[in-house]
Amino acid sequence: MRNIIIAIDGYSSCGKSTLARDLASALRFGYVDSGAMYRAVTLYFLNHSIDYDDRAAVIEALRHIRIEFRNINHQNRTFLNGQDVEDDIRDMRVSSAVSPVAAIPEVRRALVQQQKALGQTGGIVMDGRDIGTVVFPDAELKIFLTADPDERVRRRQLELTAKGLELTEESVRENLLERDRIDSTRADSPLRQADDAIVIDNTLLNRQEQLELALQLAHETMKQPA
Repeated sequence: MRNIIIAIDGYSSCGKSTLARDLASALRFGYVDSGAMYRAVTLYFLNHSIDYDDRAAVIEALRHIRIEFRNINHQNRTFLNGQDVEDDIRDMRVSSAVSPVAAIPEVRRALVQQQKALGQTGGIVMDGRDIGTVVFPDAELKIFLTADPDERVRRRQLELTAKGLELTEESVRENLLERDRIDSTRADSPLRQADDAIVIDNTLLNRQEQLELALQLAHETMKQPA
């Protein structure tokens, strides 16, 4: 079976990263968390008080940002300029700012260029919001992951609670809906379902069930001639 590119897109807290990690592991493919890349840029901007509206400052900041992924104890960890920031990029401070940062054209162009380079050889699973439409429009398999908004809020709140962050359901819901709005309406590569993407609604699926469904799609695609 041939190596392929698998693009997974969808809204926040649909489980894109979980599915992408599981699928990459099962197929022994590389995994790239594009969302983590935007979060890392956001963290850098916040820590260095970068004005999002200052184009020159944004471009200069991007010159000093180096993002890489390392496998530490079987976990995919995000490194920003040599520092492990995996935990820092998941907190609400970054979550509340990542969508506006991801909407900045200069940021998107810089990261899309890196993402395209990472997938040149195939054998990769990448998740995000514009992977199947912008980064890899010719990906052999495109999955659009979705879930009921109430279920997405529940999952996000559980994730935050596990990290010791106690937020109200309403504040979590507001954050998710605002991110949905920004991601879907931004001028530069908005979140949308690719025409040839296969939709998976995982509202009622557990982690293993969604993996098995995605694996079936992947194996069917990999058997097809190039």
